[in-house]
Amino acid sequence: MRRPAGLPPRRAARGFTLIEVVVALVVMAVMSVMAWRAVSALTTSREHNEAAMERAETLQTLMRQWELDLREVQDSGQVPALAFDGATLRLTRRRETGLQLVAWQVREGRLSRWESPPVADRDALQDAWFRSQQLNVEELRAQPGLSGVAGWQMHFFRGNGWSNAQSSDDVTTVNRPSPSASDPSGQAQVAKRVVPSGVRMRLQFADGSGYRGELIREVAVESSGS
Repeated sequence: MRRPAGLPPRRAARGFTLIEVVVALVVMAVMSVMAWRAVSALTTSREHNEAAMERAETLQTLMRQWELDLREVQDSGQVPALAFDGATLRLTRRRETGLQLVAWQVREGRLSRWESPPVADRDALQDAWFRSQQLNVEELRAQPGLSGVAGWQMHFFRGNGWSNAQSSDDVTTVNRPSPSASDPSGQAQVAKRVVPSGVRMRLQFADGSGYRGELIREVAVESSGS
């Protein structure tokens, strides 16, 4: 069949060349890599933010407990109401059913809190005090705590200023009745540990712990006698 005069000649159908296909595949691959990197960055950022929020929540919860313990200190007259030996801070706090012995300790890069059951007699309180001196690492790791701690320092507010918590500034002498056969109204001087009116804790964090620098907490102590 002859084509009408004046029409352009028919061209054969033309597909993609190999080079065009390769270029398209390369572009798609580059776009896929860029998209994957963006999704990966978002996921990593979210994980980091969640971890940071979890660390902050753990720290805040522990510090609230720290302040609560110190604000409920009670002097039993049997064991020190508040004492620091360089590694462990021990205190007795009042509870509805008696007194409780609490020990805060830094060991192997972790700040841990241990507490005894509330006790109502002197012997049980003495036992709890000795028990707090025998805690091992496994027991402490099972307790609430904070990892990534490089060290800590403790100061007590005594008189009109802060001093090292391990100093003897909180020991004074008082007169107590000491009757004898020759002097029924006699008195004797005995040493008594005065509860400080404030505690300053300084926590140093280890590199890679997720915390920066150090943390300082000052808490007023409102001790009551037994």
